[in-house]
Formats: sequence, structure tokens, C-alpha cells
Amino acid sequence: MLWSFKPQARAFRYVGHKDVVTSVQFSPLGNLLASASRDRTVRLWIPDKRGKSSEFKAHTAPVRSVDFSADGRFLATASEDKSIKVWNMYRQRFLYSLYRHTHWVRCAKFSPDGRLIVSCSEDKTIKIWDTTNKQCVNNFSDFVGFAHFVDFNPNGTCIASAGSDHTVKIWDIRVNKLLQHYQVHSGGVNCISFHPSGNYLITASSDGTLKILDLLEGRLIYTLQGHTGPVFTVTFSKGGELFTSGGADAQVLLWRTNFDELNCKDVIKRNLKRLHFDSPPHLLDIYPRTPHPQDGKIETVEINPKLDVIDLQTSTPPVVDILSFDSTTTTETTVQTLPDKGEEICGYFLNPSLMSSECSPTTLKKKTEEMSDLPSESQRSIPLAVTDALAHIMEQLNVLTQTVSILEQRLTLTEDKLKDCLENQQRLFNAIQQKS
Repeated sequence: MLWSFKPQARAFRYVGHKDVVTSVQFSPLGNLLASASRDRTVRLWIPDKRGKSSEFKAHTAPVRSVDFSADGRFLATASEDKSIKVWNMYRQRFLYSLYRHTHWVRCAKFSPDGRLIVSCSEDKTIKIWDTTNKQCVNNFSDFVGFAHFVDFNPNGTCIASAGSDHTVKIWDIRVNKLLQHYQVHSGGVNCISFHPSGNYLITASSDGTLKILDLLEGRLIYTLQGHTGPVFTVTFSKGGELFTSGGADAQVLLWRTNFDELNCKDVIKRNLKRLHFDSPPHLLDIYPRTPHPQDGKIETVEINPKLDVIDLQTSTPPVVDILSFDSTTTTETTVQTLPDKGEEICGYFLNPSLMSSECSPTTLKKKTEEMSDLPSESQRSIPLAVTDALAHIMEQLNVLTQTVSILEQRLTLTEDKLKDCLENQQRLFNAIQQKS
């Protein structure tokens, strides 16, 4: 569901998935919305009143998370089929899979510069992947619990994990060291989010609370009690002035912070400044970086907004159902096609089903304005016979997708063996040359 509060509260419900939706994320430009579902598909929506969507169907099990790279060129999806898949957003094509986890993959996130991917799994490991050579370059193991969620800090030097063992851990990926370990919740930690400054981390837990950690001083500073049940997700806004949380009580709460005031554009520019650096980051890049505004406060502040916050929105805002039948099915392919240098790339896909008539800022502005209008066109329907035929085709495509996935794994193993053979042959050749 997509909510609009101006000029009046209303919601747009996008209908297309056939099972629980597990993850949603806007693209960096905000002109696309990715969603993952237990129906094994990933959908990409144009967030306007027409709600056109495109469907990716390459995973063989429920998809747990979606994540755009910071430049919007790639999408990473994590699934219970133990794999992470990366997609090209310009061509809307599958690029490659990452296989090393031995259990369900719960989350996969790009680093701010797009060169790394971090993933967590129920096999009790957190893995770091290099997007250039598609290899696992680092591995963090935990023998107590597994991570529900994992993410990079804003400058990409550290990762934080939300553990099922009630803990939050922060690792420095440059020296492979556990920097900080927090055990402030009485239930599993389901989600975390870094403040854009990198100085604070907010956590959401099944114990019904949100907690804000001061990473400069290494301590808990705020406990937020607004939900009446487990809290499943939390995220800061781009500038860090707001954050939002959602939980099992069917509520989405919006909070205002009193942290460092940041300009959103400056934050994004700073986080992307290392996009093409050659030397590794300096050790002083992580802590401390900016003056700490919480000096002198050593106690934890507990906040319960139900005491003084009134819901100013209408209890039953109008909800508009938007059905999308302009979807296309994409299966796995090994073709890796990138845009030519002279090819003009806009925010939308080159796929005709998701291509607008014009790719310009004015077009994007018009589409944003359309959100304030209710759709006037009547909803379309599909004959039952066509629906049955499509369902049969989808079943056949599922079989083909699984076959391609198996073949891909076998090809990967064959390539690894061939590489080892070539290396051994080279060693023998060098030894013979030295003897002669």
C-alpha cells in the first residue's frame, strides 16, 4: 500500500502478489517500487494511479528481501532457496546468483558504493560478497543464533546485524573485528536502521520496543514504547529527521528525531564519494566523525508516545485498489547486457510494459501529482479461461526455472573444477621449465 497525506489522507493498494508481501523498497529516484513475496516472485511497480508492474520469477522459494543499489542500476533479492540473485534494472534482466549459504537467506543489502553485498542466513552466518568477481570474500559466524536482518553503515566500513538471540552486533569489515555488542532487548531483534550520520542505530524487537543506540559512546540512549506487539521493521528517512516503524499490531508509527540535522543531498553525496576510490578507507573514517550532541546524558530515556500523541488522521481513509495486469515474466538467463555508452537511460525500464512516453523530470513530476487524484478508469477483469491458461503457463515456467537453476549450479561447479585444472597445469608447466 502506498500512502499519500497531502492534500488529504488516502491510500493506494497495489494488487498483484498471490501471497504475503515480505519486503518493499523504493528505488533511489523514487520512481520505482520493488516488492518481494512468499509467492516466489519479485514485482517492480510504477507508483502512480495506473500501477503498471513487471514480475521477476527466478527464485524457487519465497523471497525474503529486495534492495536497490545506491545508483539504482541493480537489484538484489534474497530467498529461502538459499540464494541471492542480482538483476540489471536498466534491461530488467537477471545477471547472476550467489550460492554459499546452506539455509534460508533472510536479507541481502548492497554497500553504499555498490561493490559489496552483505547477506544473512539461518545457517548462522553473515557473508560479504564482491559484486565484481561474484565471490564470497568474508564470513562471520555465530554459534548462538542467526541474524534476521543485516545492513551496512552509511560509509560502508561496518555492518550491523539484528540477532534472533536478542543481540545487535557491529563488525568492522576491514579488519574482521567485532566492534560493538549490545544485548538490550528481551526478545529477538527483527530490524535495524542506521541514522544517516552513522552515529546512531535504531532497533526493532519482538519484545514490543524500539531502542536507539549511541554508537559513539557505545550505549543505549532511548527506549520507545509505542507498539502493542512485536515490532518487525524500522527505518530512518533519508535525512534522518524522521523514522517509521511497523509491527504486529497493524500500526505504522511515524516518529520525529532530535538528532543531527542533515541535508539529504549532502548525505547521499557523502555516502557515494567512495564510488571509485582505489586505496582502502582510513581507520579514522568510522568513529568519531562529528560532534556528539548527547554529551552529559548518561541515563536511558524511555518514551511512550501514547501518553501525549493523538492520531490526527481519519480512522478510515479512502483506499483505492489498483489492479495490474501489464506484467511480464522474467526467468533466469546468463545473458549480461548493459546499456551502450550512447544509449540514453532514464529512471524507467527499457521494457515496453514499464516504459513511459517521456523520460524527463517533468514526466516524473506529473506522475507524482497523479497520486493526488483518484483513478477515473474502471478496473479491468480477465476471463476465467484466460486465467486458467496463464496459471498453466506459469506452472510450466516454474519447472523451467528450477531446471535452469540446477544447470546454473552445475555450470558453476564445472567452472571451478576447470579453473583448478588450469592452475595445476600452469604449476606443472612452470616446474618443468625450472628443471630444464
